[in-house]
Amino acid sequence: MNGLMLFCAFMTFIYLPWDIFIKPLAEDQEVWFGVLFTGWSAKFGAIGHWFVYGAGVLGFWKMKSWMFPWASLYTLQIAIGMFVWSYLDDRSESVVRGALIAILFTLLAIALFRAKPRFNKAKADELEDNQEK
Repeated sequence: MNGLMLFCAFMTFIYLPWDIFIKPLAEDQEVWFGVLFTGWSAKFGAIGHWFVYGAGVLGFWKMKSWMFPWASLYTLQIAIGMFVWSYLDDRSESVVRGALIAILFTLLAIALFRAKPRFNKAKADELEDNQEK
């Protein structure tokens, strides 16, 4: 989860501001659910990614209870998107690569789903702290 939090922080504070404000419109690409968007639709998609990764930073940093099941569901969506994207690609070898990447993201989604007790413990600790105040 620390690695995911660091990745979300990189995306939130470094990559997406560059992508949205500096990257030329003609070069901009975003993928949602395996579908590639370009131009202005990619810029709007990047804003959506900015919110998702920003929420990921906060959620993993504070181990917010709302991260379960959303972190695992978003990761599963990435797995499906990776496969769809590779399937829609013209290069036939990319389907096998996309399937392998999709399997890795599916395993990560399962691990996040199985981490429910960590998020519940954070919620219990938060409730305990509030009761003490």
